[in-house]
Amino acid sequence: MLIPAAMLALAGAPAAADAALPHPGPAHHVPHSHTHPAGEIDEDHGPLLLQISYTGEIMGNAAGGIRRGVRYLDNLDMVFEADMERALGWTGAQIHVYGLYNNGRSISGLAGDTQAVSNIETGVSALRLYEAWIDQRLGSHVSLRAGLYDLNSEFDSIEAAGLFVGSAHGIGTDIAQTGRGGPSIFPSTALAARLQVAPASGWVLRAALLDGVPGDPDHPRRTAIRLGGGDGALMIGEVEAPFGEGKLLLGHWHYTARFDRNDSGAGRGNSGTYVRAAFPLAALGERQVDGFLRLGTASGRFNMFDRFASAGLTFSGWIRGRDDDAFGIALAGAFTADSYRLAMGAKASELAIEATYHARVNEWLSVQPSLHYVRNPSAGPAIPDALLIGIRFEVSHSLFGF
Repeated sequence: MLIPAAMLALAGAPAAADAALPHPGPAHHVPHSHTHPAGEIDEDHGPLLLQISYTGEIMGNAAGGIRRGVRYLDNLDMVFEADMERALGWTGAQIHVYGLYNNGRSISGLAGDTQAVSNIETGVSALRLYEAWIDQRLGSHVSLRAGLYDLNSEFDSIEAAGLFVGSAHGIGTDIAQTGRGGPSIFPSTALAARLQVAPASGWVLRAALLDGVPGDPDHPRRTAIRLGGGDGALMIGEVEAPFGEGKLLLGHWHYTARFDRNDSGAGRGNSGTYVRAAFPLAALGERQVDGFLRLGTASGRFNMFDRFASAGLTFSGWIRGRDDDAFGIALAGAFTADSYRLAMGAKASELAIEATYHARVNEWLSVQPSLHYVRNPSAGPAIPDALLIGIRFEVSHSLFGF
């Protein structure tokens, strides 16, 4: 793979072995996309869907952080869905199977950040079963989903924030940092049951019960289902409501297991709350400006960050002849808990700023350059602010059956 000369010049050195630098803090990530909205197989096509999507990203740390360098990250998604009602006459049922491969390279190992500037970073090379669930509609307003399940596929998810490549814009850092190795999100998921009710137009109530420890943290390359052993459960509920012409999310989550405290000892009560909104700000013909905002909390006794805030603007239709392109700017701030600062001598926050442009080349290819500035990476007093440059491409194809 050829690396652009400009990026090599900025990075100052060719890529080195990733294993030399462990990640300085808890890594949290989100899936870069769900290639096809679950439950929405196009009725103009057959009841079976196979989608394959490959994402590659060259990203370099141009200044600051732990050290300069360039990494090539990649991610392969393979999604199979079946509308069982049209395929076999099973009323209201859908099957979803999602395979995932990632090369495991790390850009955070260079930048030193905790929130992860690339949402396809895993740190571990693996081919795994990512999701496998069945969804059963119960009448016209209720559905029940069970199986291996990505929490962020439905909870704490706003479409406007999906433009950005930073992990913190997919799911809030307040949730992503929690549990042993993270909750049931990219790249490792857990068994779950989710109930969803849509009582009125624009309103959705959803709740889920998940295994508290997804996969096997001691063997992160494996697809593993382990229940018991003190793992406990993660419980989460969310209300989605109309917000003018946009939408508002209000959620609360809670772990039942015991966790080590930042100061000493262990206890229960690892929980938090978030509110998230997306809303149109301006529309001038084909030109659209959308905004989003998120605030979240997590228990400061157990977690590195006890408060989180993010916001962003996205612009679409602003370039003549490029109606499918979009660009935006966003920031995400994670604020350290008092007990963590005292124990670790940390700074008050980590702040990540991102500017990005997504260009749709054709129906199967897109290209996305991005620029990132991270202030106080991992809230560490000895890590300089980091400047990163990246370019991402995605190739995807869909096949319909029957």
